Amino acid sequence: MPLSRRSSISIAVFVLLAVFVGLGYWYESREKTPGQAANTASIDVTSGNDRGPGSLREALFKATAADTEVVIALQVPKITLASTLPPLANAHGIRLVGDEQGTEIDGSTLSTGAVLDVAGANVSIENVRIRDCKATGIVLRGAERFKLQTTTIESCDVGVDVAENSNQIMLERNRFANNRVGVRFAASNRNAVVVKNEFSGHRDAGLWAVRSEPDNGGGSISIRDNRFSKERIGILTANVSVLLERNELLDSQEAAMQLMGTGAVARGNRISRGAAMGIVAENARGVVIEDNEFDGLAAYGIMLKGSADTLVRGNRIHNSGYGLAFVLGTPRNPSSAIDNTIIEPKVTGIDVIGDSPILRGNQVMRPRGLPLKVIDFEPEGGGEKIRSAPFLEGNNFKIGSATVAAGNAKASGGVVQR
Repeated sequence: MPLSRRSSISIAVFVLLAVFVGLGYWYESREKTPGQAANTASIDVTSGNDRGPGSLREALFKATAADTEVVIALQVPKITLASTLPPLANAHGIRLVGDEQGTEIDGSTLSTGAVLDVAGANVSIENVRIRDCKATGIVLRGAERFKLQTTTIESCDVGVDVAENSNQIMLERNRFANNRVGVRFAASNRNAVVVKNEFSGHRDAGLWAVRSEPDNGGGSISIRDNRFSKERIGILTANVSVLLERNELLDSQEAAMQLMGTGAVARGNRISRGAAMGIVAENARGVVIEDNEFDGLAAYGIMLKGSADTLVRGNRIHNSGYGLAFVLGTPRNPSSAIDNTIIEPKVTGIDVIGDSPILRGNQVMRPRGLPLKVIDFEPEGGGEKIRSAPFLEGNNFKIGSATVAAGNAKASGGVVQR
């Protein structure tokens, strides 16, 4: 049956509308890159020069003036800077992306200032290599919702420097190598995460989170699942709230972790090899060290020095020089070692020197030297002797006796009690 004239017109209008919709979708797909919002502008960096058309400097000026989110695509293998770049700041956000091989930014000619200065919110940097900067690779000043990923920073003074007023920071799957400090925090930055990064060969520390007074204003910085190798000190903290979980620290020169002041929790980390200490808690208050594994260390797995109210629980130390040490603690606020296992220490299992910790439920198995050694501390050149009087309960030292040189500790069979 032939179609009526009205039906033919309706079909023609419908087909015409479908064509217009299809053209609209095609045009929109041409304008957008994968994963990029429709209202995002793209700026290509096509020159490796310090300034001029197509340079990174020109792109940053354009990004600052844009009224939408900007993606800066680095389409050159290397950028050489002659002077400090303008900051990365745009109210809508900036995404800086290197090429597939990782664009290198050479900062060797910069005498001062950071290579990249992040001074705004919603900035992300990925697939970039920053090297040979005399100052800082990336500085975060008042940054909010910043992300750094798949980026390398090497041979700088500080890799990433996070100011006190920066929050919601994510550093993920990056590599920091041969800087003085890999990542430095000035405070307990809220919602800051350092995860799955590689740190190696830093002259002072891979990660540094230090302030002079306890910081109670922010949340804990989460530092987890990172790998530190051949560092002078892997992680150094003081008075900054940090949660150190499941990190691997290998071949440290002085200490894998040095925890000072308040705010540190070290849980579930693996510390292996190295010429010195595993974890040193110095002048620490309320620090928690638990469920960590230590092996192949030349010196102590864990040393507490001048510390109080610190909990050492459920750690496993094997094939190392020494197990635990408690030195010059605070008798009124003793630290505690509970349910730790020390296997085959080359010298002493537990040393107590001028301290009175609570030792409960610990095991020292197959020691080559003494399982427990308790001595008073005598200052050089004279002075009042500081007694050691540990509280001992339910420990199993697997040896006929333990050397007790001070206090009321008493050895009995394989178990030391008080």
